[in-house]
Order: sequence, then C-alpha cells, then structure tokens
Amino acid sequence: MDTVATIFDRYEAVRHRLPMVHSPTRTREISSLHDIAAQADAFVFDAYGVLNIGEAAIPGAAQRLRELREIGCQIRILSNAASYTHAGAMTKFQNLGMGVRDHEIITSRDATLAHLDDRLWGCIAAPQDNLSDISAPTRRLVDDPISYDQVEGFVFLSTEVWSLDRQALLETALLKRPRPVIIANADLVAPREHGFSLEPGYFGHQLADRGIPDVRFFGKPFPAVYEMVEASLSNLSRHRIVMCGDTLHTDILGAAARDWQTVLVEQDGLFCGQDTSAYLSQATLFPTWRLSRI
Repeated sequence: MDTVATIFDRYEAVRHRLPMVHSPTRTREISSLHDIAAQADAFVFDAYGVLNIGEAAIPGAAQRLRELREIGCQIRILSNAASYTHAGAMTKFQNLGMGVRDHEIITSRDATLAHLDDRLWGCIAAPQDNLSDISAPTRRLVDDPISYDQVEGFVFLSTEVWSLDRQALLETALLKRPRPVIIANADLVAPREHGFSLEPGYFGHQLADRGIPDVRFFGKPFPAVYEMVEASLSNLSRHRIVMCGDTLHTDILGAAARDWQTVLVEQDGLFCGQDTSAYLSQATLFPTWRLSRI
C-alpha cells in the first residue's frame, strides 16, 4: 500500500462493499472551477489534496472559495478526518485561512456520532482526542485484552497509535464475540508529506475480509456524509452539487452514487504526478470533469 497502483488495486478489491454507481462514460478537462460555476449551486470540497497539504493551504484555494461565494455558490467541506472533533476541524480550516463557517464543515466523525447508540463503545483514538463530543459511554482501547472483551461495540476513529498487535487483539475479541465495528474514516490511506499512512478503512476491510459480520463504514464514499451535506443544502437539486476531490473511489464514487457532478483534482493529492487516464478506464469510473487545481 505504498504506491498509487497498489492503493488503487486494493480499492478495486473491496469495491463490492462500496456504493453502486453509474458514472459518465468520459470526462472533460477544465482549467478552473470558474469554467463550470454556471452549472453549480454548491461546491463540496475534500480537504487533503484539494484545499491543503498537511498544515499548509494549497496556493489559490482560499481565494477560489471566496470567489465562488461571491458569485452565489454554497460551499461545503466534506472530510473523512475522524481523529478530531468538529470544533477541531473548524480550528484547522480557520488556521489555513479558508474563512469557513461552522455549518460549512461536515466530517465522517459527525456522521459517525449521529449513528451511535448508548451502548459501551470501545474507542480507537488518537492520544490527544479526549472523546468529549461522544455522548455514549466510552472506553479507550490500547493493549489490555480485557477491555476488548468488555465493551459492547467498537468505534475506530484514528490509526495514529494503532498497530498490528492491537489489530490482532481486536480481531480475536470479535471472533470470540461479534459486536458492531464502526469505521469512522473509510479511507484506506491518506497522502502525507512523506508517503501514505494506513487509515481506519484499511483495517476495517481487513476485518470484513476475515468474515467479521458487522463492520459499518462511515465517511466517503458511504451515504451518511453525503446525506448530511444534502440536508444542509435542502433547497438545492442534487444535480447542481459538485464534489471536488482527489480520490477516485471515495470522493468521486460516493458523490456520483448520489447523482452529484464531480471534479477529480489531480496535482496535489493521491494522483500527484500520475496520468489518471489509465486508472479511470480500468475502474470504468469517470468524473464529470478533471483539473489540476481548483
């Protein structure tokens, strides 16, 4: 999982678990979102590879958001990041100079928390995550096998301190007594400044491959986050919503399954330095448009 080709192949291998989609049979290149602004009432943006790389904003991204607002387009940021709270997401994008408002950000963590019941959840989380936004009972999971046995379900928020040994503890506990596993970030990997990190979706699909029966995925490409965006844009036709993302099997596939229009952004994210044409043809998954940067 350290090259675009191996990541693409893994997404294709788990595609039977992803939403069904009928995409266009071709894609068109554009030079800027201004080229298609007349065909959109709302633009929805992935974060990494579209608006930012790590803690740095992509040049021109904040200005493009301002310009789209000025011509009357609604803006949403739709992120699979589940390792920090909604307030943390707000702070991040404010620090990036994006000028976003609270209602403009929707994350896979938001969708996950909206679907939790009041059972005792074992949480796989970053050490700095205090879990304060989770109203249900929680127990943080690390290396104690007894904790894995005692909880009534699992919420996978972050891989920051996850390991193969802890994955084995989780799998053993689930084979012993099946319980729901909530994967709060459906990404297999995330592009980083120095390579790719494995994300919760990678480990969730491993569990499903092992026959674990109740693995539930949240975030792109699964419906709940898109439904939250649509609910926040309830006066708009979904055909006038445009998703801008860097990942074919998450951003583009999930949006196309909702009948949104799509833009694959190529320069800075997953497909950085790649010719995407062969990947699009192999997946028979074509964004409405593609461009270098927004």
